[in-house]
This record gives sequence, structure tokens and C-alpha cells, in this order.
Amino acid sequence: MNVTGGFISDERQEIVQSASGSEDPMQIPISSKSPRSTQVHGKGSPVNHDRQSRSPMDGRPKKGGCGGKGTWGGLLDTDSSYALDPNDPNYDSSEEYGHPNARKSAPDFDAFKKKATIIVEEYFATDDVDSATNELKELAMPSYNYYFVKKLVSMAMDRHDHEKEMAAVLLSALYADVIDAPQVYRGFSKLVESADDLIVDIPDTVDILALFIARAVVDDILPPAFLKKQIALLPNDSKGVEVLERAEKGYLAAPMHAEIIERRWRVSKKTVEDVKARINNLLIEYVTSGDKKEAYRCIKDLKVPFFHHEIVKRALVMAMERRQAEDRLLDLLKEAAEEGLINSSQITKGFDRMIDTIEDLSLDIPNAQRILKSLISKSTSDGWLCASSLRSLSLEPRKKLLEDNFTRTFKLKSQSIVQEYFLTGDISEVFSCLEAENKTSSGELNAIFVKRLITLAMDRKNREKEMASVLLSSLCFPADDVVNGFVMLIESADDTALDNPVVVEDLAMFLARAVVDEVLAPQHLEEVGSQFLGTDSIGGKVLQMAKSLLKARLSGERILRCWGGGGSSRPGWAVEDVKHKIGKLLEEYESGGDIREAYRCIKELGMPFFHHEVVKKAMVMVMEKKNDRLWGLLAHCFGSGLITMNQMTKGFSRVEESLDDLALDVPDARKQFLAYVEKAKTTGWLDSSFHYGNSINGKENGACQ
Repeated sequence: MNVTGGFISDERQEIVQSASGSEDPMQIPISSKSPRSTQVHGKGSPVNHDRQSRSPMDGRPKKGGCGGKGTWGGLLDTDSSYALDPNDPNYDSSEEYGHPNARKSAPDFDAFKKKATIIVEEYFATDDVDSATNELKELAMPSYNYYFVKKLVSMAMDRHDHEKEMAAVLLSALYADVIDAPQVYRGFSKLVESADDLIVDIPDTVDILALFIARAVVDDILPPAFLKKQIALLPNDSKGVEVLERAEKGYLAAPMHAEIIERRWRVSKKTVEDVKARINNLLIEYVTSGDKKEAYRCIKDLKVPFFHHEIVKRALVMAMERRQAEDRLLDLLKEAAEEGLINSSQITKGFDRMIDTIEDLSLDIPNAQRILKSLISKSTSDGWLCASSLRSLSLEPRKKLLEDNFTRTFKLKSQSIVQEYFLTGDISEVFSCLEAENKTSSGELNAIFVKRLITLAMDRKNREKEMASVLLSSLCFPADDVVNGFVMLIESADDTALDNPVVVEDLAMFLARAVVDEVLAPQHLEEVGSQFLGTDSIGGKVLQMAKSLLKARLSGERILRCWGGGGSSRPGWAVEDVKHKIGKLLEEYESGGDIREAYRCIKELGMPFFHHEVVKKAMVMVMEKKNDRLWGLLAHCFGSGLITMNQMTKGFSRVEESLDDLALDVPDARKQFLAYVEKAKTTGWLDSSFHYGNSINGKENGACQ
């Protein structure tokens, strides 16, 4: 970091102000004319808070914090220290303090800096808010508290999610009691001004600092006016402006941001394996002791009501393995269901999971299927299970076992394909791998790939989320397969929530993005939602949030940029940009352009997997204008091998899917399309088996519109 800029200039300025005994009124962040003004007397304690607070009681912020929006990207887990090195050949004490009168205050400020750093380090190690609060009070240097705010946030920015949450909680706890409003305001001002320096060491500075500011506004320790006032003070090309704009437009203006904020910042300390182990232990202890009250207490202490199906499943497995404990375990489940401790949907899901895994269990437990049927019968007769809501137990063991083995292998290979794609960004390689692994274009395997792609992306940064959406829009899977993929994602959301507390928000954004990218049509949202009844279900919440995102003003543009896409930093390629380029080059050629130039433009797109868009747009223009000039371009591209038969087939299929809409402007669209299909078959563009009756019969099966 440049030792002459960033933090050094800020510190020098503050020491000069402290040494002179007064502060430049232009540096006071809260104007006396502001309705949120705070008058400072004595040691900087606020005597008046004329504020519109969303917090209870005395207008102070919510203790413990519950704010902010967005997810923290993984960063290097290193310390941040910005102190000057006196041994540096460029070191100049006058550069650090810059004013003769500052010499007396410099040692005090230096001491404060060192102690502040130690306090932050110890706090991150112990998570003891009271200890950090007391130590900062003991320093008794309230005029330097702005530096503590800046140091706390800047150090947290270069650490993991846990430390970021801890920093936000500590700021909320310190506000007003220890650090007064102007000092908090100034601390964030200095952070925004230092954004250009911070980004050198922390590439995600813009997003992370924007999240801290949004969190501070929601926690009511920063006034909303902070954003506009600071933007007016910064150069237009500074990173600080980007930070403030991201905080306002990307986070605070998002729909349903209050609900998202409340969940987004909770760092989950439980893992799936930890919870499963605790469930197993409590069941073993219950079987041994028979203490039902203790078992209920342990279930409540887990605090994972969405994962209670695991309790049901493990209790049933244990009942099948230990027949002497069957009655005791069923009695536990019965009373838990009757008391509402485990709800009916979790009971049903637990039994369904048993049905799904019964073939594997049969390898270890003889007559597993017969025993499970007996358990279902007993539970139904006791009135706490609805057997009609369960999946069928009539399975074909050998066939299902073979299918399971094949599916399991495909899942592993899909994971490798996606991980390699995240490293290389090579979409064409994904196409090749999928064609090799899914030769029959199985809809079930397509849905599994969609699930695996989005699951892996949700556990990574925004870059990978953006890449996942880009890949999904280029695959052109049938819409039914994509819908089934999202249904599978939502079904497993309860388990995913243990590792990803914001799974509902992530899935809603992926679903909304699929609609914006035209992977799914809006009506497909209802198809996804129909699988999950009730607004309180995970599926209902995902659907509701996706609809809210799509209904918002300028939703398309916002959703396209939800993970940083749409600009130079966008990984891979932009769907809308490419579609626009294809439309332009076809229009230019159709109006009299050179076929070689059009061919060169198509080739320079560098996306052979997206040539079906060229075919679709060209065919639509041919049918609308009844001009075969573009047909000649397609013939040239096919003859040279630039557009393959596979891309031709996808392009014609997409035209077929849009015939109903096209017929509104071109009455004879169906007749023309049938004629061109026969012509394409004759010239060898399409296989003779090409089926073109779906859209004509009013069905829509394709994902690409």
C-alpha cells in the first residue's frame, strides 16, 4: 500500500485537528441543520438524538445487530496493518503528522492506534463484546474513536464471514454508549475515502464495504442521508462512489430487503454432519433411558425445525435395526407429532426418505421393505401419519439399483464438469462432456445437472453464480427439465440451509434470473410453486421472493446484474449483448451486406454453442420478410462447418416453440415453417427424424424462447 495516501493522510489530518484544539466544521459529518443532528459536549457524548429510529426504546440501534444484505465473498484470512515503517527509506515523520502543533498529540494517537489494533485482534479471537467495550472505554480517547471504527471494519473486510458479522455486532453494541454518532459517521467517511487504497489489497472492497454501510444504515448507526452526502464530497471516478452506489441500489433498495437482511448476516455454526451426529446421540440416549422429556428438550435445542425429517428417518432406521426398541421410538414420534414438535410435513418427508433408500437398507437389514410397511401401517392406525401422502413402495429392485448406480456416477461426473467450468469458463467443453455422459439427452439427468450446477454455485462467490446462470442459459435444456431441477433444489433446501442460511434468497434469485434470461417462461414459476403448497413452505417462499424480484421496477436490468454481470467484470459472456450483436449482423447482411463479413462476425462471436440463436433469428427474419437472402447465409455457414447440424436442430426447434407468437404478426408462419423444415431436411441441415409437431399442437417444451 502507498504509505503516502489512504490511511496516512486521514490520520495526519485528524492529529492536526486534535492538536489545534478544534475541528474544521467542514469535517463534522452531521450538520446542525439536519433533523438527525447530534450536539457534542465535553468528551463527545451525545446529549440529543433527534432521530427517526426503527429501533425500540430509546432510539438506539438493535443490540446484537440484525442488518445488512448480501453474502460475504471468501477473502484472504490475513491481518490488515497500515502503520508507517520508520525504517522505510521513504519514511518522513512530517508526512505522518504534517503540522508542528500535531507533535504533542502524535504519541497519544500512535498509542491509540496500537491499542485499537490489539483490541480488535483479541475481539476476533474471543468474540467477547463486553471485554472489547470495556477496553475501549479504558482508553478514554473519544476523539479518536472514528479510527477504531475504521480499523475494525477494514480488518474485518480482509477476513471471513464470521469476523465480518462480529464487527457489525460490535459496532451496534458500541454505538452511543461508547462511540458517539459523529465518530461513527466519520469512521465510515474515512473508509469510503480510503476505498481506492483498500481495493489494492482487498479486491472485493466495493461489495464488502457497501455491505457494511448497508448494515450500519439498517442497524440505525448511520443515517440514510450518509450515502448522498458522501457521494457529493467524492470525485466521480473514485471507488468510494461505487461503494455508496452499490450500498444504495444493490442492497438498501432491493425488494424485501428487511427480511433478507435479518437472515443474511447470521453465520451458521452448525453443519449437516454435526446435526446428524447430535440427532443420532439423542435417539440412542432416549432408547437407553426412555426419558421422553429429555429427548424433547434435545430436539428443541437443535433449533432446526426444517431438518426434523432427519429425526424421523433416523428413528425409523433405528427401529428397523433394534426391533426391541421399535415401540419406544414410534411412541416418541407419535407424541412429538401430536404435540406439534415435529410437524406433519416433516413426518411425511422422513417416511418418504426411508422409502427412497429402502433398497440400500435391504442390503444391511433383511426384510427391510416388509418392516417399513409394518411401521407405516402402525403409524397410520395410530393417527399421526397419512399414508396416502407417501410415495409408493412398489419398486422394481434390480432396475432401480442399476438406475441409482448410473445416476450416482453421473452426479459425480457432473460435479467435476461444473468445477472445471468454474476454473476455465469453457462452455464448449461443458457441452462436449455432457454429450458424452448423457448421450440419450435424458430429462432426469438434465435436471440433476441443473441441481448440481446451482448447488455448487450457491456455495461460491458471485463470479461462479454469474457463470452458472450464463451456462444455464446457453445449455437450452427443455423447460420441464429445468423446472424439475429447481424442484429438486427446493426439496433439498432444508438440508442446504444448514450450510447456507440464505438458500431461499439464492434460489429465488437463480429462478428470477432464469426467467430474465428466457431459460424459463413466467408461467413456469407457477409450475415450480405447484409442487410446494402453502406460502410457509420453502417452495412457497422461493416462489414469492422470485415474483417480487421480477415485479420490481427495472427488475430485468437489476437481476441481470445481481452478481456483478453486465459490465467488463462479467465472467464469460452476456446473453443480451450477444443476442443484440447477432440481430445487428443479420440485419446488416439482409440489407445488402457482404456474406463474408457476416460469416466473419458470426465466427468472431467465439460461441459455437450459441449458433442456434443465429439460426432462430435468421429464420424468423426470413419468414417475416419473405426474403431468402438469409437462408443463403445459413447455407454458407452450414457448408463451411461453422454451424453444425446440432445447432441447426436447436435453432429450428426454438423457432417452432415461438410459432404461436410469430403467427400474430405472420399469419402463414406455420405454413412457411413446415416448408422450410422440409427444405432443410432435403439439404441435410436437419435429420429426417426431426419432429416438428409440438408447438403446432400448442405445447411448449423448450427452455429457450
